[in-house]
Amino acid sequence: MEVTDIGNKEEGKVWHRKPTPGKSVLATVVRTAQQSKTVRFLHVAFDTTGDSFLAGDHHGNIYFFDISRNRFRLVLRTGQACTALAFSLRRTTEFLVALVDHTIKCFDKDTKQLVSWMRGHEGAVTSISVHSSGRYAITTSSDTAQLWDLDTFQRKRKLNIRQSVGIQKVFFLPLSNTILSCFSDDSIFAWESDTLFCRYQLPVPDSGPRIFYKAFAVTRDGKSLATGGRSNLLHLWCLESQQLVRVIQMPSQVRTVRQLEFLPESFDCGANQTLGVLSQDGVMRFINIHTCKLLFHTGSVDEAITAVAVGPNGRHMAAIMDNGSINIYSVQSLTQELKKPLPSRVAVVSGDGAGHDFSNIKMKVRSEAVRPARRSGRGTQVKILRPPAAGSSAEDKENELPAGLNKKRLVALLKAFGEFPAKYRMFVWKSLLCLPENHAAYSSLTDKGLHSAFLTLQDKYPIKSQKLQRGLQRLLSALAHWAAIFSEVEYIPLLSFPFVKLFQNNPMLCFEVVATVIVNWCQHWFEYFPNPPLNILSMAENILAHHDKELLEHLKDCGITTQLYVWPLLETMFSEVLTRDEWLRLFDNVFSNHPSFLLMACVAYVISCREPLLLCSQKKDFEYFFHHRNNLDVAAMIKEAYRITGSTPAAIHPRTLLSDFTPLTSGQYPIFNQYPEFIVEYQSRERERIRLQEMEYLKEREELSALRADFVRRQAEEKAYFAQQELLQKAEEQRRTILAQEEEKLAQQRAKLTAMKRELKVKELHLLDATRRRFLKHQQDLQASQIQRLDQEINRKMDQREQETAAAVQDLEVRQMELEVQRKRLEQDLLKKQEHVGRKVEEEVQLKMRAAERADNTGPELLHGAESNLQVLGESLAEAYQQGLQSDWQREVLGRLQQVEAEQERKRDLLAELQRKTLAEEEKLAHTVREVAGRKWDEVMNSRAELQEQRLAWSTADTEGERLLHRPAASVAAKGVNTATARSSAATQRQEGTSMVCLNSTSPSGSSTTNFSLDRGRALLDSSERELLKEIRELRQKLAARARESSTTSSPSVPTPSSAS
Repeated sequence: MEVTDIGNKEEGKVWHRKPTPGKSVLATVVRTAQQSKTVRFLHVAFDTTGDSFLAGDHHGNIYFFDISRNRFRLVLRTGQACTALAFSLRRTTEFLVALVDHTIKCFDKDTKQLVSWMRGHEGAVTSISVHSSGRYAITTSSDTAQLWDLDTFQRKRKLNIRQSVGIQKVFFLPLSNTILSCFSDDSIFAWESDTLFCRYQLPVPDSGPRIFYKAFAVTRDGKSLATGGRSNLLHLWCLESQQLVRVIQMPSQVRTVRQLEFLPESFDCGANQTLGVLSQDGVMRFINIHTCKLLFHTGSVDEAITAVAVGPNGRHMAAIMDNGSINIYSVQSLTQELKKPLPSRVAVVSGDGAGHDFSNIKMKVRSEAVRPARRSGRGTQVKILRPPAAGSSAEDKENELPAGLNKKRLVALLKAFGEFPAKYRMFVWKSLLCLPENHAAYSSLTDKGLHSAFLTLQDKYPIKSQKLQRGLQRLLSALAHWAAIFSEVEYIPLLSFPFVKLFQNNPMLCFEVVATVIVNWCQHWFEYFPNPPLNILSMAENILAHHDKELLEHLKDCGITTQLYVWPLLETMFSEVLTRDEWLRLFDNVFSNHPSFLLMACVAYVISCREPLLLCSQKKDFEYFFHHRNNLDVAAMIKEAYRITGSTPAAIHPRTLLSDFTPLTSGQYPIFNQYPEFIVEYQSRERERIRLQEMEYLKEREELSALRADFVRRQAEEKAYFAQQELLQKAEEQRRTILAQEEEKLAQQRAKLTAMKRELKVKELHLLDATRRRFLKHQQDLQASQIQRLDQEINRKMDQREQETAAAVQDLEVRQMELEVQRKRLEQDLLKKQEHVGRKVEEEVQLKMRAAERADNTGPELLHGAESNLQVLGESLAEAYQQGLQSDWQREVLGRLQQVEAEQERKRDLLAELQRKTLAEEEKLAHTVREVAGRKWDEVMNSRAELQEQRLAWSTADTEGERLLHRPAASVAAKGVNTATARSSAATQRQEGTSMVCLNSTSPSGSSTTNFSLDRGRALLDSSERELLKEIRELRQKLAARARESSTTSSPSVPTPSSAS
């Protein structure tokens, strides 16, 4: 066993040394990563050919293994482990892979491109089943199953179940539109894939232990279902009758069934009989479901198998081992062990069973038809395997065939029913012909390629089906490589075609069947090559003469020989005169009898058709009759052939001249040289010579045809050239005429264009002039509007200033009136106090005068004291009055000064805001305001000087009062009275004169002759403002004059704007 480590290779050979024939394990594939760690393979899946498969490891790498070409290559790296693999049956290069992230992706193995991405599962996908048409696929997880359309990769349906019942597997049945769904409660339902209508439900077995189904397998024809689970029992269901037909008990070593796989075989028509059972111990046991025999097994406890995939053609099997490697098995080598005696671990149950313990290998078959007894116990029908008798005869040994069949029994079955069952016909033929299935020898023949004699076979024998055409070409080439005569025999394609059509899916078996027929049923055919086998035809003529001499005489009278009525049947193997079913029925009997039976069948066909043949007299009628189908009872013909075989004398019986059946040798095919080699060699040489001459002739003809084609091409090119030149000349003249017309039109258009340009230029100049005028007018309007806005703003500011000045004047007048009222009130209070003090002084004076009078001559000290007291009182009174007047006056003067300063500041701000664009005027206005402020301050200083003068006048008045106090008492009293009267009169005068006081006067009393006013400053301010406005008007007039001059120079028609006053 060769071990191949693919490592990190992306492609390479599966095995480096070709496996020896008969070896069951072709190769073991392992993959080691860094540090010699083995990367485990998880899943494998075969394609439709059965010679290639995919394998995915737990690193997410998908490999493609081609066993027929001995190559492998890395398809893609998914980056995550796969949970299921399957090929797309419609597009053979695409495959489906389910990943651990619960998604299903479709890739192309050739381009390595992602085709589609399907999502929808919430759990890991455990299986992928593809419909036989390749259009639909079912993906199954533990909680749901989903039906996908592989054309659009859209989900079509979704199967939801209760949480208490899990899904085990959902899959398509082969060759049908039925879906089987298997659940964890052992219930199995069948659904229509198109409508999802439930067709039937398999009954859950009510007898026997529960199996807990885990593994399922269906035969290729979709008629039988095998199930297994947590038991060593297997249930075999018939899906046509929906009944449990058999219960198979595996050996006691089997406790749990992990996987079930049917093993396809040739000629079984899909009714597979060999079932592979993978148990928990890692051993794959193959049993026959009908005989319940353990055929062979693979794997062991040390080399346990975890998963198995079988190719659709049954040639190869891939098993994933417990160590993560893949074993590639040859099924043919495994089945060869069936010919050997059964191993000791499969015992046979005897009739009595005395002295033997067969409990471990006993296989019980439980039938659904057997009802349990009325007792509590359950009845089972046991099929006991009995060994053959010890003394078997030699005849039985001769009749023993491969696969456990017996030729004698098959012949009896054939005579009873007239034909073999269609389901088992290919299997029976394979056993009757003892086909060796020499794969290596057949491969060596096919490796030589197509034979040169059949390269043009499709020209002579055209077939609509390309598959049949290639199969026939491949078979004939293999026969020609096996024996050189078959490349020269003209009728070999006619002889081989019915077998090619029957075995088109298995070319090796087709070759071996045809080779077996040539070796046994075509004996002595090629001794008279290239003529028909006259010896064989004479045998048929002798047999016909013995059984129907009248018919033979009629044929001779019509000039018809055996080459016309026997040889067409032999060279076509009855394929032209029989239908498919009739042909199969005939060859069931041919293969079951001696090779001479074929000649008997030809004679029986002629005798069975004697009535229409006796009516024919023309040669062409006979030719048509033996090359076309006729109304014939095949059963009667076969019966007649058996009668002729039994009643023909030994002297003319072909059995004496023809050898018995001899199968092909195993390993290598036998040498076939029963033909005149010199004729064949001569013909081959002649054919080769003719072929070479024909090749030379073809070559010369090709050269001649090439020269002729070149001459015709050149002649056509020359003719086309001259025609093209004439057309070009005509076209040139026409184009010149057109150009002249176009030039004339162009000149006219240019003149029009020049005039239009001139007009447009004039219009453009007028537009520019109008635009310039509109722009100048717009600018003048803007300047006029600006000047108007300035005039309005100045007028508004002047009105606002006048309003504010009037409001300030009114406020000052009101304040003046309030101050005047307060002054009068204070003067009244002061007069009241003075009168009160004067009365008190007078009273004191009177009192003192009385005291003086009383005292007569008190002395000068008292007088002096009285005078001093009187003087102190007068001074204090005068000082108090003076301080009150001074404080009132200062407060009033300071308030007026503050008001004046605020008024001036506001005026300056207003003037600055109005005249910010004309800086020169603003400076002049500020200078004027400063001059006015200076004058105001001068007036204030003058008023202060006047106030000082008034203070000096008051001081002089005080000195005069003191001087009056130094006078005698009588005169002082009189003077005091006069002074009081004078003050009262003065007060009255002041009260009368208050109406004449100006509101702007700052004098504290009416006796003051110093008055100041703001009228003079206001007049100066008004005059300065008038001068400023006058200068602004002059400036505007200058600007208007300039604009007028510029407009008159540009265009006299522009109106001159009037100056704004």
